[in-house]
Amino acid sequence: MRAAWYGRNGAARDVLEIGELPTPVPGPGEVRVRLHSSGVNPSDVKSRRGRPLIAEKIVPHSDGAGVIDAVGPDVAAARIGERVWIWNGQWQRPFGTAAGYIVLPARQAVALPADTDFAAGACFGIPALTAIHAVNLLGGIREKTVLVIGAATSVGHYVAQVAAHRGARVIGTAGSAEKAAHAKAGGVAEVIDYKHDDVAQRVKDLTDGVGADAVIDMDFSTTAGMLAHGILRSHGELVSYGSNSMEQVPVPFRDLLFRSITLRFFVVYELLVAERDKAIADLNDLLAAKALRHTIAAHYPLHEIAVAHEAVEQGRFTGNVVLDIA
Repeated sequence: MRAAWYGRNGAARDVLEIGELPTPVPGPGEVRVRLHSSGVNPSDVKSRRGRPLIAEKIVPHSDGAGVIDAVGPDVAAARIGERVWIWNGQWQRPFGTAAGYIVLPARQAVALPADTDFAAGACFGIPALTAIHAVNLLGGIREKTVLVIGAATSVGHYVAQVAAHRGARVIGTAGSAEKAAHAKAGGVAEVIDYKHDDVAQRVKDLTDGVGADAVIDMDFSTTAGMLAHGILRSHGELVSYGSNSMEQVPVPFRDLLFRSITLRFFVVYELLVAERDKAIADLNDLLAAKALRHTIAAHYPLHEIAVAHEAVEQGRFTGNVVLDIA
């Protein structure tokens, strides 16, 4: 099969290779998916740059979509021909979705609705499930104010849509007029330009001085500094799924303590079984209701994977980047 891989960490153009690898064969409890689309996420490029290799060759990307063309023992043959999307394709495994085929446990290939294209399906495993789980952690949010940090990012755009669909008033941050328009198209009521505005002050202005009920955050290393400046009301909650700095991040403990602020963190790769099942069920409901917009900003062929990685690293596009495999 045609595939892309790297055998050492480094810059995309230096380490990514294209060639032929053996087509995998499904084992017990596994399915083989003939891939049509492969999602390129920031975590994929970070892994290629610096995550220790667990095999001689790493086929990147955890997200993808395609059609099951073979099944292993203990998997119903009726699944052959099923359109599916994939989660955790390359999480703690060497062979991801930047290839013609992938073999993985059957439960990691989820049925893709007939009216949803493969490119959209290649955005579900990380962006959509992260967004849905983040909102799920907040519980009921109808008529509450939710601040979305990075509302025009791949995850943030889904967060805004899910929160707005559930009746929240959504405030979002974005860094350009183009991204502000994208955020508003996803259901954001008010956009704060984080490059020019005092975000905490603008949040207070928009909430009569009390702060948002909740924050869904993509960069805790920056957002933590706003916690002492009123972005959250007393008994508010911050849910974070990422940070630009992974080192120790100071927090204003006294302020958090006396205002009973809750901080919650998660990584989508490590959701509990019940949490993931709930997020997938909610995603299916949203798809059935046609309540989600999927923004595919750019398509690249497999042989241009290095260009695709560079586009994601440089933030060149507003929306998701995918590889067209078939």
